[in-house]
Amino acid sequence: MADDTELWDARYREGDQIWSGNPNVILVREAADLEPGRALDLGCGEGADAVWLARRGWRVTAVDISGVALERAARHAAREGVAERIDWQRHDLAASFPGGVFDLISAQFLHSHGNLPREKILQAAAAAVAPGGVLLVVGHAGFPPWEHDHHHDLSFPTPDEVLEALELEEGRWEVLLSEEHERSQTGPDGQAIVRTDSALKVRRINQPG
Repeated sequence: MADDTELWDARYREGDQIWSGNPNVILVREAADLEPGRALDLGCGEGADAVWLARRGWRVTAVDISGVALERAARHAAREGVAERIDWQRHDLAASFPGGVFDLISAQFLHSHGNLPREKILQAAAAAVAPGGVLLVVGHAGFPPWEHDHHHDLSFPTPDEVLEALELEEGRWEVLLSEEHERSQTGPDGQAIVRTDSALKVRRINQPG
């Protein structure tokens, strides 16, 4: 865990705030109409998604490998008055996974140059979805234009590839969303770009009896 923890702690120490502070657009769109229950935010970063969910009535378990990020996230939640609704947990998801079952599990841009067995983590996430619950996986479709030193061990699967890798039990899940979409983003030098992202949303069928 030490190497990846140090990698991400160093990344967050590059600035007082790395991300925008706003919840991810696809999470807002796809979770806005869900009945609040228990949510798991994988790779929560500085906590914008977890705070947004908590403000909507969810009980959130929010997980990240970086202690620096989790400290910032907890301060964000306290400022928004939702600290009591969020359980911040530090996990190297390559080695441990939070316990419990959840009505919503969100994995937003769960990519890393470090040791991240993404497929196994997402399979564990699917196993932790409660009957009737939803798994939402959003990722990049490729490297940003300003990143030229590509890490060849980092892949960007399509929604169909994510679905196949989940190895979901036939007849027990329904696909609610499988798409690629464009998103505006500001680059490190202030340049406006358009990136392509992918999204997969599946629901565990609530079997009678």
